[in-house]
Amino acid sequence: MSKLKIAIQKSGRLHQDSLKLLKDCGINVSNGKDQLKVSVPNFPLEILYLRNSDIPQYLEDGVADVAIIGENLLIEKKKKASITQKLGFSKCSVSLAIPKEVDDESLNYLEGKKIATSYPNTLQAFLDKNKIKADIHVISGSVEIAPNIGLADAICDIVSTGSTIFKNGLKETQVILKSEAVLAQSNKLNADKQTILDKLLFRIRAVLRAKNTQYILMNVPNDKIEAVSAILPVLKSPTILPLVEEGWSSLHSVIEEDQFWNVIDELKEAGAEGILVVPINKIVL
Repeated sequence: MSKLKIAIQKSGRLHQDSLKLLKDCGINVSNGKDQLKVSVPNFPLEILYLRNSDIPQYLEDGVADVAIIGENLLIEKKKKASITQKLGFSKCSVSLAIPKEVDDESLNYLEGKKIATSYPNTLQAFLDKNKIKADIHVISGSVEIAPNIGLADAICDIVSTGSTIFKNGLKETQVILKSEAVLAQSNKLNADKQTILDKLLFRIRAVLRAKNTQYILMNVPNDKIEAVSAILPVLKSPTILPLVEEGWSSLHSVIEEDQFWNVIDELKEAGAEGILVVPINKIVL
């Protein structure tokens, strides 16, 4: 039987979140500490633990069928692979940063300057688009230290919280692109492996739908059910169960967590009482 080969980071910021996503999908995963390839016992999947920068090439060559990878790296490497699903974690930006003491935060400051980066293709495309000529200095590792040691006037690097560049005396001035973890697939998938990928995607999407969604229960007078239901955005329609107390029902629904706080006062004013909100693990449509 065919197995779908999925590449994930052997180590790095996406590693743990990638494993958690697979486990949330009901896939028994070995941590791969001393292995580069691990077979999954309960799903037709083989996990390849690879160096992050190598993954795009493995996708293009068809050695890996799919991969969990940062969208920014896929763009930088310019390899032939397709983004199948955005995953919502490891969000960051590829940004330009300059020393804090520099007053000019415009793009004009970069003209003729040296810019250190691990993302030369992404940076060059941005500079070309804005008709700026600058000297790109390609380095790996601690890019943010480059201005402090006189290697560059600015940097182009990944920014998540901004704390690293701040600690190194820099400030973010331009966001080149926004990125997050994605599931990318090789363009060489055959029909059998595409079928397995579709099954995996079904599980992943069920997990992602539940991420910021809550199950909400409340007691509502029967004559207020219609008014309360109109306030709640639901998948289809709320579930209504009669209570022992005559004239009252328990209303059950699904709501995004951030929407709940926007409508809580309306729900109470419409007659809802005893509101209970609980997390959801999966939503299967």
